[in-house]
Amino acid sequence: MIHAFFKSRRWASWAYGMGIFIVLIIWLQVDLSVQANAWYRSFYDMLQTAQEHDVSEFWHSLFGWEWAWERIFFVIPMVVPKTFIWIAIPIVLTGTLGNFLVSHYGFRWRQAITENYIPRWRNVEHEIEGASQRIQEDANRFARIVESLGLQMLRAILTLIAFLPILWTLSGQVDLPVIRDIPGSLVWAALLVSVGGMAISWFVGWFLPGLEYNNQKVEAAFRKELVLGEDDKIHHAQPETLFSLFTGLRFNYFRLYLHYGYFNLWSNAYGQITSLTPLLMIGPAMFTGAVSVGLLFQVNNAYGQVDGAFSVVLNNWTTLTELRSIWKRLHEFEGNLDKYDTGHDVAADAQEASPLPI
Repeated sequence: MIHAFFKSRRWASWAYGMGIFIVLIIWLQVDLSVQANAWYRSFYDMLQTAQEHDVSEFWHSLFGWEWAWERIFFVIPMVVPKTFIWIAIPIVLTGTLGNFLVSHYGFRWRQAITENYIPRWRNVEHEIEGASQRIQEDANRFARIVESLGLQMLRAILTLIAFLPILWTLSGQVDLPVIRDIPGSLVWAALLVSVGGMAISWFVGWFLPGLEYNNQKVEAAFRKELVLGEDDKIHHAQPETLFSLFTGLRFNYFRLYLHYGYFNLWSNAYGQITSLTPLLMIGPAMFTGAVSVGLLFQVNNAYGQVDGAFSVVLNNWTTLTELRSIWKRLHEFEGNLDKYDTGHDVAADAQEASPLPI
């Protein structure tokens, strides 16, 4: 899975060149989010004292033309937008471009895996259970999950780099006893809530990867019998055989639904807890006048960015469970390919069997 894409000269330009370009695109998105976070404070502070401002300032904050020299990526000096419309438009464009490139990146990874598996599988004389599903469905699902989850993980890392210093500074506005004396209290709160949530989720979802793995095995057996029945209904796809297999499928799915049921109960409760944390820590200071509405929105946004980055694993726990199951099946398939390898020159066969362009 990894070697086929990242250790191949054929795919080096995509694996590394396009990978670096995607990182830069996402980093630009994160920097624009930092600009939006600063805009929230000035805009809502203006609304809090709207009687002291002219309505033209309202329209200017939303649609006006205002730029300033600042450093993006913490290094490169560049003119950055200061009004909503000129922050939102680049966010939309870079987000669209990033998703487009990541989709192609994921498919190229799938193509690399497929072109690696097919000649190796054809050179194996021993029958490998579920080979067609591994090459077609599992390789496809692996690429799609890596495409989605990898994008979120990368964005989470860059978001933490950008927003942790901001949230640390804003922690000075916390006005709760004991907590206000802790430097960076909002950062520590986000970290504690997220790490605690992941630890609990690990135990709550302990059985899910194994259940997903077993579920795919019974799905493969049911599908294989149906496929064989398409060519030979006399010897395959008998009703009693199919209903027996489907009964096993039903039993596995019902177990899976039960375990996902209590996991989702915990996940939904956790989401409500995290939404209240910044308000509980910063809200009381509004009653003393130490915090403005704009600062409250800025803190809530910055905390949401950091908490979302910390919680990306928890929020994608079911997807990670599926990925772990797919990884296990593909790793087992690759082990069988190596085990029953007949000694053919797989690299040469792969080159001959790879007419598709990169």
